[in-house]
Amino acid sequence: MESYCKTLTIEKLSPNGFVGGVVSDNVITEERIAFYLNGRKLLSVMSIPSEQDFHFVGFLISEGVLSDISQIKHLEIAEDGKSVSMEAEIHTENLENLFREKTLTSGCCVGVAGNLEGHIVERFVESEILLNPSILFKYLREFEIPSPLFSKTGCVHKAMLVLGDKTLVCEDIGRHNAIDKVMGKARMLGLNTRDCMLYVSGRLSLEMVIKAVMHNIPIVISKAAATLMGIKAAQETGVTLVGFARGERANVYTHSGRIQM
Repeated sequence: MESYCKTLTIEKLSPNGFVGGVVSDNVITEERIAFYLNGRKLLSVMSIPSEQDFHFVGFLISEGVLSDISQIKHLEIAEDGKSVSMEAEIHTENLENLFREKTLTSGCCVGVAGNLEGHIVERFVESEILLNPSILFKYLREFEIPSPLFSKTGCVHKAMLVLGDKTLVCEDIGRHNAIDKVMGKARMLGLNTRDCMLYVSGRLSLEMVIKAVMHNIPIVISKAAATLMGIKAAQETGVTLVGFARGERANVYTHSGRIQM
């Protein structure tokens, strides 16, 4: 954790002016991470320099460029941590589609998505999972516990994947990055995401729902709100969308049949 934040000196300000003199404060570290696929630079993302390999894998699956980790022949993080290189067997058309129709996402750091509407039409999440509300809120309480990095900086999003009694957690300055990291981690560990829950800290917008669909995640839960396009996408793709999950209350927007006593 220490390598992801730095201590700086700052001054505190109040309506009455500066107070307390010069004090120390912890600030998050972000780096520009370059992704290379088959020798070609795809893009650079602003991210915490951690779990860069999982981030790249999750991103490529989210964008439909990669469908299975068996396609990966080599994956390496540069020694300085500022780039990730992958050699993989992919269809050229899938790669070109990533840049043919770009959408600047509404995330808190720059994100690029391809043909969002195309992803919606082609996918539907099939899952037999039935979730007791008590389980949803049990893991919500776990998710709400601040991580050491958040406690020190107040500057990271979190994504937590629940698979049976196993949980995976990843953090990043970007909510999209956090999801790509945790999904890439699950895939690299060989875990099946078809009957899992995904907890996120950011709003449930269209691109967040699409990431869930591309990874076959049936239930997505956030402490934040859902957007209209996010709700419509979840309805069309079979995703149970739960927002404003805080304390002992939550809003279920779509496919509530998966949540049963």
